[in-house]
Amino acid sequence: MKIKSIQLRHLKLPMKEPFMTSFGVEYDKDVILVEVHTELGIVGYSECVASEAPLYSEETNGTAWHMIKHFFAPQIIGSVYESRADLLAIREQLRPFKGNRMAKAAVEMAIWDAYAAEAQVPLNLLIGEQPQKTEIAVGISVGIQPTIDDLVKKVGGYLEQGFQRIKVKVKPGWDQAPLSALRQAFGDIPLMADANSAYRLHDLPHLREFDQFGLMMIEQPLANDDIIDHATLQGELQTAVCLDESIHSAEDARKAISLGACRIINVKVGRVGGFAEALRIHDVCQESGIPLWCGGMLETGVGRLHNVALTTLPGFTLPGDTAPSSRYFDEDLIEPNVAFSRPGFLPVDPLLGVASRLRPERVEKWQVASEWLTESLK
Repeated sequence: MKIKSIQLRHLKLPMKEPFMTSFGVEYDKDVILVEVHTELGIVGYSECVASEAPLYSEETNGTAWHMIKHFFAPQIIGSVYESRADLLAIREQLRPFKGNRMAKAAVEMAIWDAYAAEAQVPLNLLIGEQPQKTEIAVGISVGIQPTIDDLVKKVGGYLEQGFQRIKVKVKPGWDQAPLSALRQAFGDIPLMADANSAYRLHDLPHLREFDQFGLMMIEQPLANDDIIDHATLQGELQTAVCLDESIHSAEDARKAISLGACRIINVKVGRVGGFAEALRIHDVCQESGIPLWCGGMLETGVGRLHNVALTTLPGFTLPGDTAPSSRYFDEDLIEPNVAFSRPGFLPVDPLLGVASRLRPERVEKWQVASEWLTESLK
């Protein structure tokens, strides 16, 4: 498979409702769609999970577009990929360029997607090499709500739909009261809290009080670039600490596990630079007995399908954040949408590349900018 060109598309999709976390509110899904075109006319798709502003990470859609256009595309266009081993080596092609993992992931995943289509190998089998799961368990991420009553009502609705785990966004001033209300309303449901780095180690006395709620985990309570203080915190808590933003590579995972900084890890394939690095993290965690789950970045159906394929790996034992398309969008980019096979579970379809599900007219409908990248960039 030879890469002929790359097309970048900037899309803005309206979301069904605002999504609030400790670092801001998202009203629309601002996304870069990456298309990799092969010499045989096959198109592989992926989405970049960066945002408009550098809040979750230092990357933005603007920086990702720049990096792909000026650095990654010239490195990739003209390359030939003839095996899974070649796909695993894409990260080595891009290694000279520091950081920018979300942009790298978008390019790498589009190439994997194109290869799945051209070789007619389902993406989950390409990633995992052998059948693992026919369906995956799904949790839901609930943003900060206007009131506790609103939160309780919303969570009740999600439980009725069958979601297998409830994740609640928390921050100072919105943490113990909502968690207490959910326990009172619903009892011993699978419940976790996601802090998105909203606390610091001096909040330890307050964070110790989270143990009373019997949570599955508290996700990324401390700084986004920290492992050391998380190790101190984990030693003081009965509740498992889950690391998200701190883990960018298998080496980060190895060090965090060695230090006792967490008992669970959330893998977001965009955050770690693509499928190849996600596989390495998976293997490190399996060897250490650390449970994994697949996090979400409010992806369109393109990213959701890729997350489903990754989650079929055996180390992903906890419900992830890949909710059905209808959770966030009235109209997704794909058809059929990502939807439950039974309450709380998504089917693992034999995805021969996202092109088989993409609706081009919807891409055009929400597109605000586009650019072709060809051999002339070299």
